[in-house]
Amino acid sequence: MTPSIRRVLHVNAAGVAALMALSACSSSDRESSASSPASGSGDVSGTMNVFAAASLTESFTALGDRFEKQHPGTKVVFNFGGSDSLAAGITSGAPADVFASASSKTMRTVTDAGDAAGTPVTFVRNELEIAALPGNPANFDSLKSLTSPEVKVVLCDKTVPCGAATQKALSAPGLLLTPVSYEEDVKSALNKVVLKEADATVVYRTDVQAAGEKVEGVDFPEAADAINDYPITLLNDAPNPAAGRAFIELVRSPEGRKVLTESGFTAP
Repeated sequence: MTPSIRRVLHVNAAGVAALMALSACSSSDRESSASSPASGSGDVSGTMNVFAAASLTESFTALGDRFEKQHPGTKVVFNFGGSDSLAAGITSGAPADVFASASSKTMRTVTDAGDAAGTPVTFVRNELEIAALPGNPANFDSLKSLTSPEVKVVLCDKTVPCGAATQKALSAPGLLLTPVSYEEDVKSALNKVVLKEADATVVYRTDVQAAGEKVEGVDFPEAADAINDYPITLLNDAPNPAAGRAFIELVRSPEGRKVLTESGFTAP
């Protein structure tokens, strides 16, 4: 049997128009809330589009593999990117079945537009860490240590959940940090450090863990005041609602929770 193939698309604000062109079809069925996913409701097959925050790339890719094995004949297409860009795409009509955001605030963009099928549910939480060069040669030990003018720091854009959480963490001790650049999502920010184009960044613990030996993670106390909830929901105009419900079930199951916590997320 030929294994199914999944496509992974990385999304930014400029790609919203392209996403909208992926499909003209939609479902007129209005499905039940993501907080009460139904099991065994119809056959699960065909292509399913999942819009998910960039920080979910590794864990959701693993869950997508499992989903396709559990449901032969399915193909999961992931659109990973900044949650704000993904939400904008959904509210503009881009075809998607499931949306998993890195913050409740970004999810509200979708719910306020009436595009969520029911009430989104928080499935994991994530905490910030400083990502430094391997071995932490600059000896970063706090957010304050990043504020030195000699330090080249990049941050997530303030409009994305990672950036908003970083600004919240900085505001607690009243720190002013001027980065050399703002990046569109956590993966872009982390990559600047991996490529040694920056001395450090502030991203999620999960992204530091996924990078392995390419960066050094540094905890800081203010991160406890800026923990992000990750909500997930089925979408009203989901082209494949049965598969969308089944994927949400997997994400919220003990099996899904294990994959997520092993990636560095914490239970809600």
